[in-house]
Amino acid sequence: MTLHKLDETAPLQTVRDWLRFAVSMFNEAELFFGHGSSNAYDEAVYLILHTLDLPLDRLEPFLDARLTYSETQALQDVLHRRVEERIPAAYITHEAWLGEFVFYVDERVIVPRSYIAELLREHLSPWVTQPESTASVLDLCTGSGCLAILAAHAFPNAQVDAVDLSTDALDVAYLNVHDYGLQDRVNLIQSNLFETLTGKRYDIIISNPPYVDAPAVEALPQEYLHEPEMALGSGVDGLDATRSILKHAAQHLTEHGILIVEIGHNRDVLEAAYPDLPFTWLEVSAGDQFVFLLHRNDLL
Repeated sequence: MTLHKLDETAPLQTVRDWLRFAVSMFNEAELFFGHGSSNAYDEAVYLILHTLDLPLDRLEPFLDARLTYSETQALQDVLHRRVEERIPAAYITHEAWLGEFVFYVDERVIVPRSYIAELLREHLSPWVTQPESTASVLDLCTGSGCLAILAAHAFPNAQVDAVDLSTDALDVAYLNVHDYGLQDRVNLIQSNLFETLTGKRYDIIISNPPYVDAPAVEALPQEYLHEPEMALGSGVDGLDATRSILKHAAQHLTEHGILIVEIGHNRDVLEAAYPDLPFTWLEVSAGDQFVFLLHRNDLL
């Protein structure tokens, strides 16, 4: 169906034509948008501007520009991959944005989309009152290294350890760390959570671990099947990784250290499992259900 439509794109001449066509295709194919865009229009604009090497924040001046033959072929290929193969846009363009920061991504890492990024833009205020005094940060399950890099910017005097079990993910993180010139401050470590961090302590531990429960993993849209499976599911209730973090975090925090973890839609399940832990739920753009904070003393 959609392949046939792609064969009929010869009459499409301008950016405006292709934008209308792409939005129609995305809607008809019922694509899932959850890897950077939230709707067909925004994703179509992004993919078209990126493919044509145009500024991502300036659509209007180019709407009536005519495309060359090679540009038409490039757009056909991009739309085919997005619609027919259900590949997330970030894997097609090899970039993902968190605020003003852009990161290289491919299918070795999950597409960055953490709410913790919003909190790091504010230097974790009010929980951290003097960002320049933070000496050490740990990012567990770093993936592409995005949160470790944001932490290095938020806390300019801190050494940041970025940990992941996947060596493939660490290879991608290496590219991003070097792109930002942070190889002297962000240390990439292969480890299953805290396993190889014996004796290390941190002022701040952040983590966006796997947290999708088993039923939700089974029901994931096709787009998610392109992401590393180990970065998504975490046991029957989605809390296996979080349990391990809660069990061992205290011995890796400094006296006044804090732990910040993202857990998706698992707040009720987590609170039921740990009724005595005084979770502080942090406000992010989606509400106060997704990221918790604990002090070291809470975990002892």
